[in-house]
Amino acid sequence: METSATNNTIPVEIISEEEMAFLEAALASARPLIAASFSSSINQCRSVSLAPRATPPDTPDIEESGVRLPRKPFLAQFRKNRGLTVTDITATEWCEKQMEFVLLHGRPRRTKAMKMGSDRHAQLEKEVIERVEIRVKSAEESWAMKFINFIAGSNQLIFEGLTRELPVIGLFNGIWLVGVIDELRVPTNERTINPILVDTKTRSKPTLPAEPQKRNARFQLMCYKYLWDDLIYSMFPSDEFFRYFNLDSQYVLSDEIKEYVNSMGFQAKTLGEVMTYYKNTCSLLPRSKDELLLRYELQADNTLLEEYVFFYDASWFQTQMKQCLDFWVGNKEVKYVTEDEKWKCQYCKFSSICPLTTVRASSSQN
Repeated sequence: METSATNNTIPVEIISEEEMAFLEAALASARPLIAASFSSSINQCRSVSLAPRATPPDTPDIEESGVRLPRKPFLAQFRKNRGLTVTDITATEWCEKQMEFVLLHGRPRRTKAMKMGSDRHAQLEKEVIERVEIRVKSAEESWAMKFINFIAGSNQLIFEGLTRELPVIGLFNGIWLVGVIDELRVPTNERTINPILVDTKTRSKPTLPAEPQKRNARFQLMCYKYLWDDLIYSMFPSDEFFRYFNLDSQYVLSDEIKEYVNSMGFQAKTLGEVMTYYKNTCSLLPRSKDELLLRYELQADNTLLEEYVFFYDASWFQTQMKQCLDFWVGNKEVKYVTEDEKWKCQYCKFSSICPLTTVRASSSQN
């Protein structure tokens, strides 16, 4: 079931400059979970049937395309000891071939529309979060800050009913996934403590996205819900985490981090001790609602174009995840977009070297 609150006069656009920028940002690889700073909560808070894609029948064989399959899976080549980000996953769902080109040839340049979208998310974060600058000297300290940020954000959600930019991490079929949840809010008009996950996307024009773009956004929010709920239902595999990311659980944190941890009401000297508080926090949190919310705003003035409510579909999500992960672990050849989504090629920076478009161009000339 899907519902939306929107002005019926708003046209649907196949793709906009902003939406393409969003997709390119995803392809460029994910933003870090937390930069060289982390966010602490402040006292004031403003409350405020899907189916998997089919393979196109006329897809060229990748071995005939002139592009060799990698010697190692993309996961081992490009995400070793890092895990996959949610944006890695959604970019793969958008177009596997485009994701391959990005990995092999590099990320796109940052556009004005991408910057405007990032600025809006920073603005939304500042409404409820006060950023505190903390220097980090190692991967252990960086991860400690991410866990501390999660603890602070979760406390804010419980006590104030809203938090934003919350880092999450978990396993899906043995593969590590990381991401940042845009927003979690506890509904104010319901007798529930279960939060709803929200994602806000901006549009450069007063138009609504087409179905493939909404499908990709739905997939993104379902990834976040899976990661949030998994932290609550499953015991976080800390030993496996330290081993995979090559981290020392006994690493002694800097005095600056220890002082901040102390100001939050608990004491931790090492990454392992921070992990203990993190796991305790997860055990006390409620699962999220099956309802998920997408918001579309106009970049020019942040006016709301649409609020789009849909429900988590575990079966569809599992199918999509398997298709995407098969790409990353090398269980299949790279696929092109489906026949009815070849319009995406018009907006792809790699269309001039993609076999799908070059074969089509040759056919039309003949």
